[in-house]
Amino acid sequence: MPTTFVTLRVQDGVGIITVDRPEARNALSLEVQRDLRVALQDAADDDSINCVILTGAGDKVFVAGADVNQLRTYTKHDGLTGRLQRLFDEIAHFDKPTIAAINGYALGGGCELALACDLRIASTRARFGFPETGLSVIPGAGGTQRLSRLVGQGHALDLILSGRFVTADEAHAMGLASRVVSPDALLAEAVSVATSIGAKGPLATRLARIAVKSGLDADLATGLTIERLAQALLHETTDKQEGIAAMLEKRTPTFQGN
Repeated sequence: MPTTFVTLRVQDGVGIITVDRPEARNALSLEVQRDLRVALQDAADDDSINCVILTGAGDKVFVAGADVNQLRTYTKHDGLTGRLQRLFDEIAHFDKPTIAAINGYALGGGCELALACDLRIASTRARFGFPETGLSVIPGAGGTQRLSRLVGQGHALDLILSGRFVTADEAHAMGLASRVVSPDALLAEAVSVATSIGAKGPLATRLARIAVKSGLDADLATGLTIERLAQALLHETTDKQEGIAAMLEKRTPTFQGN
């Protein structure tokens, strides 16, 4: 039976996916990519999971990027295949909200993994960076595109061209990290945020994610149309009625996802 480099455990409706390859700094080998896909599919199929957290084993490294020993053998055909880019696309379009709990170094592909998630909660020990140009390659798993959309072209070019690493606080200041917490509080904070999201109307969170992501690359008028259509759908749901009734009755709503 092959070794599993990615684990999935469930805690209070939250799926916690951990890249567990500490001897290789949790590098994204082909085997890790395979196991990550399996864990994501398991999380997608588990109806008890409302939100997914992705993190790395240990307290020093989130994910250090691609496996350099495998990277050295890649050809132009591997680049055109875009295996890692497609994997991160699956995360970016995952059907449930995703949170990266960044416990240490998030470099190259590790930073791109975090970028593919909806939220990024960083430990004060976290460091972010794109060292690829030092190897005469580029962040080719979505980094050149997602980073610039998140933090702006200036910050993106600074990080990608210089290859410098930034602290959690600097990442937060530029919009790369959503929140920064102490190392001891990282997972608890991520679970708390995930649980809070999971308690909201599931249709509302799903359509909100669609509206934000679909509208990002559209003009304002198109984005507002997407928003309006999403809101119109929600007005016809029983969950909306339940949410309003619960507020008026000062009780916790019980959403059914319809």
